[in-house]
Order: sequence, then C-alpha cells, then structure tokens
Amino acid sequence: MAPTDETGPQSTNAPIVLDIEASGFGLGSYPIEVGVAFDDGSKFCSLILPAPDWSHWDESAEKVHRIARDLLETYGKPPREVAERLNELMAGRTAYSDGWVVDRPWLTTLFHHAGLEMRFGLSPLEMILTEEQIATWHDTKERILGEVENHRHRASFDAWIIQETYRRTRQPAAA
Repeated sequence: MAPTDETGPQSTNAPIVLDIEASGFGLGSYPIEVGVAFDDGSKFCSLILPAPDWSHWDESAEKVHRIARDLLETYGKPPREVAERLNELMAGRTAYSDGWVVDRPWLTTLFHHAGLEMRFGLSPLEMILTEEQIATWHDTKERILGEVENHRHRASFDAWIIQETYRRTRQPAAA
C-alpha cells in the first residue's frame, strides 16, 4: 500500500477538494490522512504519523476508514512534512470540503502541531453549490459510487468522489 498518491494532470472543470480522515469523531481526535483532488485532475494523499501527544483512538472510526494506528506508524509522514507539502501544492488557492465543520479543525490541528501557517484557504463546499446541485447531489454521488469498483473510504478517494459529484451536478446532461 502506497502512503502517497500523486497522479498527472487532466482537466476536471471542478474545484480543488480536500478531505481528511481522523482518529475519531469528536474532541481529542486528530488527522491521520489527508487527500486532495486538484482542479487539473491530479491527486495528493498522505498518511500522517501521529504526534507523540496525539493519543485519542476511536475503534469505530477505524472501522469506517480502515486505517490501523500501526499503519500510520509505519507509513505515516510527520505532520510538518505533510503541512509543508500541502502549502507547496496549494499556496494561495482555496480548497473545498463537504465536511468543513470537522475537516477545518483537523487541518488546524495539523498546521498548529507543524508550527506552520496555512498558505491556502479551506471553505465549505456549500459555498459554491447551486440549489440545483444540492437537489441532485445525493443521487449523483450514489450513481458515481455504483460505477466504481472496489471503492474505499479513504481521503483521496473521497475527495475525488466529491469533486466528480460536483462536476456532474454542474453538467446535468453529462451526469
């Protein structure tokens, strides 16, 4: 299993989407994987090595993302390395999240621990969705998931699914 995934460009006509998997669902949880689907079709994904003081682990969250803590200890990148790479890839740009209310605090935790300032923005996906997109979002997303073999709940895959759903709901004739 490769801990990072960077693929080449192709046009998507969609925004940058960022998704984070975490150690749990609530207070004390921290980011364990970040994935980005870029507007040129490329992707970035990295597992994150838990900082020594990041101890919270929720087994029900692990059942969702299927990332064991020992996998992070083997393949995870240090938080500073991941934060630096995100700044390098997204400097001055804005990414969107369909789970902004949780992704933003986890991203803040990553950058705080890294001792770095974020050089990009993260905004709620709802800020750029039309009423028509919202009305067809769920059905479109389910159709896309049905088209994909062996899908997994991982950050870069989830970011791509969100981005593809955005793209198809913007172009209903192509959906």
